[in-house]
Amino acid sequence: MRSTPDAAGPAAPARFEPPGALAFALGVAAFAFLVSAFRATDVSLPELVRGGPSALRILGEMFPPSLDRLGPVAGSLLQTFQMAVAGTAIGCALSLPLAVLATRHLSPHPVLHHATRVVVAICRTVPDLVWALLFVAIVGLGPFAGVFAIAVDKIGFCGRFFAEAMEEADRKPQEALRALGAGRPAIILGAVLPAATPGLINAALFSLEKATRSSVVLGLVGAGGIGIELQVSMDMFRYDEAITIILAILALVVVVEQCSAWLRRRAM
Repeated sequence: MRSTPDAAGPAAPARFEPPGALAFALGVAAFAFLVSAFRATDVSLPELVRGGPSALRILGEMFPPSLDRLGPVAGSLLQTFQMAVAGTAIGCALSLPLAVLATRHLSPHPVLHHATRVVVAICRTVPDLVWALLFVAIVGLGPFAGVFAIAVDKIGFCGRFFAEAMEEADRKPQEALRALGAGRPAIILGAVLPAATPGLINAALFSLEKATRSSVVLGLVGAGGIGIELQVSMDMFRYDEAITIILAILALVVVVEQCSAWLRRRAM
């Protein structure tokens, strides 16, 4: 942005510089792709308006919520949270040594550093639903597959943020221990981890929140949890049961997020 001074008064309002040829061409291409995306996905406001009566009918059938299957729903909800906790615990435990190897000044060798970064990136890039499908094919239907799908996803999430927390840790205590002749394990345990602990706790709690939401969806592919209950209710057009399940999921997510926020405040 630039402004043109005025000899008789204050400078004129700042104005945007005209884009160059390349920037203009990229802008036009991006706009064309946006238009093609709307057309290819059949986005239609009239269709949305025509679906209004169906939405109102479904909403009317949802209330009042049905409590007929409250016991099984509560059991599945508990299993969902247990999957999230177990998967997060395994993922965080495996992420810690991987994060050490992915930290540039802690890794024993540059090749090992880059290889670990690639592994963490793959775990983070592949969606957890894909991991769930893979583990269902390996170990069969049930929460066991869901736990390992969450664990691999958390390796990608925590591995990255654990490594960043270790890289941002104060180097002076590490240098002091190194000057005293301490080895790499002693430096990690005595200087790196204590300094990085708030960041590690923060990332672990955020990953638990994310895992709680993810574990709901994993049930849709047979990986256990309350997702299968929701799918069955929707497939059977039992919308009063579906809204009960949705409200239960909402309550679980809100409670987990509030507890996580409280723990983060205590840890900082």
